This record gives sequence, C-alpha cells and structure tokens, in this order.
Amino acid sequence: MLEFIKKVPLFSQLNPDQLNALAQICTRRSYKGNTILFAEKESGSVFYMVLSGSVKIYTTSITGEEKILSICKAGESFGELSLIDGKPRSASAQTLEDCVLLTLTGPNFLELLRNHFDITIGIMQELSNRLRDTNQHVFDLTFLDARTRVIKSLITMANKHGLRSGNIITIKLVLNFDEISQLAGVQKTTLMQVIRDLEEKQILTISPSDFKLDLVKLR
Repeated sequence: MLEFIKKVPLFSQLNPDQLNALAQICTRRSYKGNTILFAEKESGSVFYMVLSGSVKIYTTSITGEEKILSICKAGESFGELSLIDGKPRSASAQTLEDCVLLTLTGPNFLELLRNHFDITIGIMQELSNRLRDTNQHVFDLTFLDARTRVIKSLITMANKHGLRSGNIITIKLVLNFDEISQLAGVQKTTLMQVIRDLEEKQILTISPSDFKLDLVKLR
C-alpha cells in the first residue's frame, strides 16, 4: 500500500509515519473499464485517487447527452467536493480502462485535512486549478471556433498525458471519438473533419492504441 500511496503527488510531503497512518485508513480497489464509480446528484461519501488507469469526469443533460469535464490519470484525485460541502455529486465518474484506485471515506478524508495542512493546501491548489480550467473552457466555447477548440483539446491532452520523443508526442487513445468531441465541445462530424485534415497534413497520426502529434508540423 505504501508504494502506491507514494506515487500520489498529494501525499509526496508526508513522512514515513504519516504515510503509515494514511495507509491504515485507505482502501486499494481494482475496477474494470467502463465502471461507473458514482453518478451525478448522488450523495458523496468517498474520495478517490488514481494509482493506475484513467477515469472520466462528466455531466449528462436531460436528453442523455454527455459532456466530459476532465480526465484523471495516475496521481490525480477526484470526488472531494461533495465531502467538503455536503452537497450531492456535481458530476459522474466512470473508468475508461482497468484502474487501480485508492479510496478514503468521507470522515477519514476530512480528518486527514484537519491533521495535515500540506494535504489541505494540495486540495485547495487542485480546486483552484479546476476553477481556472473551467474559466478557460467557458472562454474557449465563447470565443474560439470549432476547429481551434479541437486542436486545443488535442494539445491539452498531449501536454497532460502525452509522452514526448523529439518532436513527436504520443498519447494512449483511451477516449473514443465521441468522447473527444465532448471534451472539445463540438459535434462529432466537426471533430472528424478536423482530424481528417490533420491526418492529411501529417500533423496527426492515429493507430488503434494511440495517436501522435508532430509538433513541428503543427506550427
């Protein structure tokens, strides 16, 4: 358990005694891909940290249309809002692939924040980053055209989840085209038009397991 906890940046400042104490109140769980961890408007009782795999955080409209808000990868956390303010879940969470997650119950999570100021600051920084991301997303939807939003979403995914080798960034394609269109805030037909154009210009190369961005040609 300690080896897993050490991989979570939120706990990187804890000493061995603190890590041991944390391990006593955490639970390591494995989930298959496409498992719904919690649904929007449910009461929240668990805080999650991703040890391996990826999880999408999304909302659903009254017509059933999904909008992906973020993708959480190894070292990232989610599910704290409901535990802090006591209100229902503001979004749903679903695994995109087989995952190993570390979980904390609501009471243990709040006790952790009370006892460890470094972790409290880490949570505050994470919430601040999400607010900035939300503000930027609103700006993009308001002022950027669909093509620019698609390209910016691909670049954001590359920066956050990609592995760079020279001028090429490789990203595991855990999202399908429907999900990428949700993330970019465009129709799937628009997404496919942009992708075909990027492929023709050899800026983007797609395989069954990943996609690659050529930074030189992207300029």
